[in-house]
Amino acid sequence: MPLGQIDLPITFRDLSNYRMETLTFEVVGFHGTYHAILGHPCYAKFMVIPNYTYLKLKMLILDGVIIVGTSFQCTYECKVECYDHAMAVIASKELAAIRKEVAKETLDHQRLAGSFKSMEGTKEVLIDPSGSKSKVVHVGTVLSSK
Repeated sequence: MPLGQIDLPITFRDLSNYRMETLTFEVVGFHGTYHAILGHPCYAKFMVIPNYTYLKLKMLILDGVIIVGTSFQCTYECKVECYDHAMAVIASKELAAIRKEVAKETLDHQRLAGSFKSMEGTKEVLIDPSGSKSKVVHVGTVLSSK
């Protein structure tokens, strides 16, 4: 849900050749890589013709045409930043879900103490033959030749 609206004067180009209009932006409360998204209301107000192939905006002014463009490298970097941001958001939500699952499945340490059962095909070997018989290790007797 939008938090509100704000009117901002938007200017394209420099003082010698420019076009300025006031646009109304919706203010939203989410984190994103964009500061503002220019869409159909902007295009209509400035009478802009977007060319997505060449990453250019063309608009008419009194002296001719203003062409606003960017580079493919800049576009690529923005896409990578947007992807990284989206992956971080997804990872944080997955981490929260995993934490809830782990909290539900917390192990009871008292129940597990002393409940280890040796597998078939193991034998007990004393750790110290001269010491007590309570210190043993279980060694597998059916190990592969590798």
